[in-house]
Amino acid sequence: MRWTARALPSVIVLTTAGDDISDPRFHVAFPSLNNVRTADGPEQVLQRGPSAFHLHVNSSGASLPAVLLPFDKLFEVRAAAALRLWRGLAKRNPDPNPAALSPQRRKRLVLALRALDARLQNASYREIAAVLFDLPDMSDAVWQSHELRGQVIRLAKLGTDLMQGGYRNLLLYPYRRRP
Repeated sequence: MRWTARALPSVIVLTTAGDDISDPRFHVAFPSLNNVRTADGPEQVLQRGPSAFHLHVNSSGASLPAVLLPFDKLFEVRAAAALRLWRGLAKRNPDPNPAALSPQRRKRLVLALRALDARLQNASYREIAAVLFDLPDMSDAVWQSHELRGQVIRLAKLGTDLMQGGYRNLLLYPYRRRP
């Protein structure tokens, strides 16, 4: 799948820096970038340690690689991703990826998709709760006020929202609330 910087702001767009803006005394050689710049196709994923960096190679050549950062509302996100890339290439700690989903968030998304699948198969919220949370037998009156009832309803709604295009918000996580 092709990720672009427009769809996912943490995608790094590489280009080349002209000799008029970069001082040769400060050039840094990144051997791992040489392979990327000469590889087939513009889309690459560069692995270094636990971090993966998504690169879009704008051009290749002998010039110094540079990062293209548009001055848009996601500039800070793009700059942070570029800095993480530079640290990874320099064999320094790139710091945790701020866009990585937490284990709790991943678990909630999995539960939401499972609840969605069950709802699409016409399962009741009570049946979904029984499968997802090992719900014990209880009377209808107790079920109506049980905390899992509301949780299952919210999970099913989240799953439906994801199905109807809300999954795209995951690309901007945690930056989707930016103006």
